[in-house]
Amino acid sequence: MTGIVVTNPPHADREAVDALGQHGIATIHEAQGRTGLLGSHLRPIQRGVRVSGNAVTATVAPGDNTMIGVAVEQCGDGDILVVVPTAPCDVGYFGDLLATTLKARGVRGLIIEAGVRDVADLNEMGFPVWAKAVSAEGCSKGVLGDVNVPISIAGRIVSPGDVIVADDDGVVAVPRRNAAAVVAAAQAREEKEARARARYLAGEIALDVNNMRQMLDQAGVRYLDHADWLKEHEKGSDG
Repeated sequence: MTGIVVTNPPHADREAVDALGQHGIATIHEAQGRTGLLGSHLRPIQRGVRVSGNAVTATVAPGDNTMIGVAVEQCGDGDILVVVPTAPCDVGYFGDLLATTLKARGVRGLIIEAGVRDVADLNEMGFPVWAKAVSAEGCSKGVLGDVNVPISIAGRIVSPGDVIVADDDGVVAVPRRNAAAVVAAAQAREEKEARARARYLAGEIALDVNNMRQMLDQAGVRYLDHADWLKEHEKGSDG
């Protein structure tokens, strides 16, 4: 059944949403146990932008963007629209006019596993987009999908109200109920990396900063002077 529009789904706490936006998606991915990354084929159409927001989800029919228009009404300040077609399709579902109406509603960006167009205009107006493709081919209207239901996008399940964070590295999803815990874990990871960075700047290397020497020794790594290695190599060749 399609044509379902769920209104007023629960959202993650806005303070946690904004706090997650202070961290890169690599940090968040690591902080929540290396989970939540959407597929690497979702790429930013801009550079140097990071956004975070609550997901408003939508499914769309191949080549038909009717439900994006429907989803706009469910979007509000601090949200990110997350769209997936019900079958693979790369046409330009989204352009500057839809971006204008979303931006006027305080929406922070779009994640879409399909195509977008009007890229120059989107960049000029400062509306962030992560998409699978860029395509000037437009859409028809009249075929239904759903809004604010759990969706499968780029290898992950995203539910309405989950936190989406996106930057130059891609897109990560944080389950709504885990947002506060992931904020704390991400902050702890940032602090750990700051300590490591100071040691690197002081001249140390990863083998010592990450306590790798015992692991390498147990794995059987041997350090040989070149002359000794050459003797072993020649001996092996003679055998």
